[in-house]
Amino acid sequence: MGTSIEKAEGSRGFQEAVSYAVGHRIRVEIISALHDLGSASATELSRVVHQPLSTVTHHLTELLKSGSLRIERTEKVKSVHQHFYMVVNPLFLSDEEMQALPDEERQEVCRVILQSLTAEALASFWSGDLPNDPRLFLCWNWFNVDAKGRADIADEQVRFWRRVREIEEEATDRCAESGEEPFSLVVAGLSYPRWRTAERPENERESW
Repeated sequence: MGTSIEKAEGSRGFQEAVSYAVGHRIRVEIISALHDLGSASATELSRVVHQPLSTVTHHLTELLKSGSLRIERTEKVKSVHQHFYMVVNPLFLSDEEMQALPDEERQEVCRVILQSLTAEALASFWSGDLPNDPRLFLCWNWFNVDAKGRADIADEQVRFWRRVREIEEEATDRCAESGEEPFSLVVAGLSYPRWRTAERPENERESW
């Protein structure tokens, strides 16, 4: 399944760090670009997001302070030590692995996933790709369930996620045969306790 992520050091709290990371378009674009690149220097990111190097360097410094990024390595280029940055990103964790983590590490996993998902969604929305997708699927709601219902939903989401991985492998094989170029598609799944319990409006229940 997966393992614990390496915690990035930051001066902002978990909640503040998420809000800060996705609170500015340039920071969103930096995070999204690093999802593609794995790691990159400030100079490379400046070219990718089409912003001055000084501006990108400022945002990278602040993202480091938040613990949203970490320095993957440092290389000496002429007389300058150049940092290469990467997004802190967890592997898939099973229920057992997630519950075995200390409380602070569980918060860290939640933080970086919310940060990454929100950054990708905003970047796609701003570019026009999200609203213009003819097969766009967006939905959310809250549902009132018991303990078994919560477990059943979690199990169903695990099955869904495994099937998505199978579909990717099938698509890769088809593209290898046909020569079709694959494209990147964000697929996300969330289920979590709502901050408050409330009855859903009667007319809304009838519409499902």
